Amino acid sequence: MPATAHIIPARDNEPGVPSKAKAKTTAMDNTLGATHRRKDAMPTPLDKEEHELQTMNGKSVHVTEYEEGNAPLSKRDQANFALLVVLYLLQGIPVGLSFGSIPFLLKAHLSYSQIGIFSLSSWPYSLKLLWSPVVDAVYSPSVGRRKSWIIPIQLLTGVLFYWLGSHIDSIMDQEEHIPVYRLTASFLLTVFFCATQDIAVDGWALTLLSKESLSYASTAQTIGLNIGYFLSFTVFLAFNSPEFSNKYLRSEPNNLVGVLPLSTYMKFWAFMYFVVTVWLYFGKREDKATDEEQLGIRDVYQTIWKICKLPHMKNFVLVLMVAKLGFICHEAVTSLKLVEKGFSKEDMALSVLLDFPLQILFGYYAAKWSTGSRPLKPWLYAFYGRLLFSALGMLVVAGYPEGKHDVGLVYFGIIMASTVLSSFMSTVQFVSISAFMTSIADPVIGGTYMTLLNTFSNFGGTWPKFFVLKAVDYFTLSRCSITNAQDQVFSCTSEAGNSLCKDLDGTCLINRDGYYYAGSLCVLVGLALLVTYIKPVVRQLEQLPKSLWRLNLSD
Repeated sequence: MPATAHIIPARDNEPGVPSKAKAKTTAMDNTLGATHRRKDAMPTPLDKEEHELQTMNGKSVHVTEYEEGNAPLSKRDQANFALLVVLYLLQGIPVGLSFGSIPFLLKAHLSYSQIGIFSLSSWPYSLKLLWSPVVDAVYSPSVGRRKSWIIPIQLLTGVLFYWLGSHIDSIMDQEEHIPVYRLTASFLLTVFFCATQDIAVDGWALTLLSKESLSYASTAQTIGLNIGYFLSFTVFLAFNSPEFSNKYLRSEPNNLVGVLPLSTYMKFWAFMYFVVTVWLYFGKREDKATDEEQLGIRDVYQTIWKICKLPHMKNFVLVLMVAKLGFICHEAVTSLKLVEKGFSKEDMALSVLLDFPLQILFGYYAAKWSTGSRPLKPWLYAFYGRLLFSALGMLVVAGYPEGKHDVGLVYFGIIMASTVLSSFMSTVQFVSISAFMTSIADPVIGGTYMTLLNTFSNFGGTWPKFFVLKAVDYFTLSRCSITNAQDQVFSCTSEAGNSLCKDLDGTCLINRDGYYYAGSLCVLVGLALLVTYIKPVVRQLEQLPKSLWRLNLSD
């Protein structure tokens, strides 16, 4: 979720919002070998009517998909829409903690390598394709295809949240020996539950809303996830901050703690998980889908493998896996560096609040720019922009007034401008790559196709984070300074070194900040990949006929 920490337009997992709609494909026979398609109603990832014109050797092939989902919401759909918003909001709560608040709270006590370990807790959202066929195929008919997963998963999340809420304050208070592996395992399990619930709710949305209102499913997910993330990041950090609480919420200042401890926040949402789940079990019946085609687990995995073997797919997957290397240090570390230098966490959360409506506006115009014969052209332009603002982010950190919490309006404006413009480039890239994925996805298996591509895209931004955070510590040189004694030669960057330095009543001084080395290396590698590999491959992929991206169903 992530330039300085910011909410991205909800997309397929980071946490992500896949579009959903049902469409009917028209039978088509291309004499040059294109796939023969059936007229069965099939779930696809398209929200709007898509009209494709393919020209091969002078012959045109038209594929028309009939638009469904733009009618006003009926009263029944309004209630189901509200239910979807609530279910997605419950996903956004732990995601906002794992992706947003917890790393900020940990930074005061842990090294970047240890935060890199905690970042592994976000992996389930990028890998949910691996078990989504199981969630789709295994269920109890008496409970309901989707409720069979949503109900137990939400109960387990509530239990885990309550357990964490009972222990989290004591864990976080261990300044010198925070059990980062136990904390990572706990939140990894929580995010795994959320990702599994997301699979089930995404599928339920296809039948929960009427076909005429189906496009509102992705709207519900956008609203729910962002509200949940907003509550767990922006709102929680503000109310958890002693400075914010003393300034705005208390009549008598208390400089020690904020008005909302993490334990109280997690226990409250554990209670809400239980309430919603009980109502869902007793008060909401799941209608049986009569037109939803079901594939076996083996069939879905075989389809995924066939997609991966398509011509040119390997190059596209490789592009998705390495494209974010250039700006991953900026997105993972810059905001933490600002907090380390003294920028308050509540001001950082405020930047999220200000950035959110601007991203919605950016997304609208980015969608208009991503139409036409070259949908990836804006993606390439924004690639240069993201690299530029990744480099500028290091300058913003380097120019931070040392030791100041109140940086003044001018410097705060510089931080906000850097955040918003970097976010703008990220939004343009997301919308552009999504438009290209939509155009090449086989409509007959659109859901599986789009989920696969989004999995590679999201994982491309997840896997490098651990190594980049490790690199920051690796390139950092530090020493332990002890009052009235000669400086110690051991490094105090690691957990053991920092703990030893504190035991000696010393101060850890940074001689060389590895952030600038890791950030510069990322930008240079990203630029080299863009010029030598990514740009030529992308231009080649844009020119390929759509038939080369489609499966041959006769196989």
